[in-house]
Amino acid sequence: MRQLLEDDGHDGNYDDRSAAFAAAVQAFHGGIAVLLLMRGADASQCAPAELLSLREAVDSGSPALVDALLDGSIRDRYPASELMEMRDLARSWYEAGTEAELRRRTGSADDVVRTRVPDREDDTIGELALGGVTVRDGHGAILTRLEELLGVRASCEELIARALEGDQHHPAWNEAAILLSHRREQETWSAAEALRADADPSRRLFGAELLRLLELFADSHEEEWCVLAKDALTEWSAEETDSTVLAMLLWGLRSYAGPRAEAALLAHVDHHDAGVRRAVAAGLGTRSDSTYLSDEARDALLTLMSDPDTDVRIEACHSAGQTRTGDPALTDAMAALLDHPERRVQLVAVYGLALHEDERCVEGANRLGPPRPGYHDEEMACLEVAWRYKWRREDD
Repeated sequence: MRQLLEDDGHDGNYDDRSAAFAAAVQAFHGGIAVLLLMRGADASQCAPAELLSLREAVDSGSPALVDALLDGSIRDRYPASELMEMRDLARSWYEAGTEAELRRRTGSADDVVRTRVPDREDDTIGELALGGVTVRDGHGAILTRLEELLGVRASCEELIARALEGDQHHPAWNEAAILLSHRREQETWSAAEALRADADPSRRLFGAELLRLLELFADSHEEEWCVLAKDALTEWSAEETDSTVLAMLLWGLRSYAGPRAEAALLAHVDHHDAGVRRAVAAGLGTRSDSTYLSDEARDALLTLMSDPDTDVRIEACHSAGQTRTGDPALTDAMAALLDHPERRVQLVAVYGLALHEDERCVEGANRLGPPRPGYHDEEMACLEVAWRYKWRREDD
């Protein structure tokens, strides 16, 4: 779908995309419908009869499908009374449990077929099939979304309970975490602190994400909740034993400029888990003063750029590029990655060298050629930096 949208060009005619949006909704492909909206489809060009009803979308259990039908251009088609009814429908599914409600509706005693499928672009969700009916288990996320639209405030405890019925990739987790992190108040902070002390790693992981988002969405680094979150992330990372939770904590330090955060990251450079090392690589050298890089952080980035894990190398190279210091050791390490067998590593090496204004980025970009179909935006973000460097050099 991305490739087709890229091939469609930029002619300003989005009628085909709007028709494709209607087709995607009718086929219950919520993720594709949302992607089309992001790429210029206009939901208001679709008559109500061309789309599913909101009730059908809620029954489907797909948060992406509900999001598509609640797009801002058509949201006023649904009066508050209908949204309240859909909130109650989502709640009935959620409280009964997806499998129990599916059995009640189908009357089937057969075994449920369960699979894990993508819903929105960054989410995966459970899909259940029984008696010729297929639904997804996203009713908790749908409930949270509808409550937010209606201005209905669910308690912190209830939102956490919805999140923890899935994992960190489930839309219910993401909806609850984002909503709670925007409630910059004592209740949210107390909940995160309580989760920090929980024996269950999945509950600690949600608490770590809350802290990460409290820091991420702060208006400034001096905001009260941001300062508290940074301190808690730093202290917690020194004592956490679960690798997944630790990685989340270290990701939370990525935008924090300060020696305590750097020390917390450096403590885990040699961690056995690649996810933790990737978080370390992403956070080093990201101070607001981008020309600053301590000797310890520089050495750590050099080590991580030769890490056996490809994703760690990519993050380390990206962070090294962001420093823009022109340090020969860093640029030589990035240049060595131009010969890496994976294209995505070569791309970030070109990007990093261009930020350091190292002419080797031009040769690297020329060898890579134009972006691959279907990956245009991601690859252009790296290649354009090198091309701009080349044009500036030619102008001089």
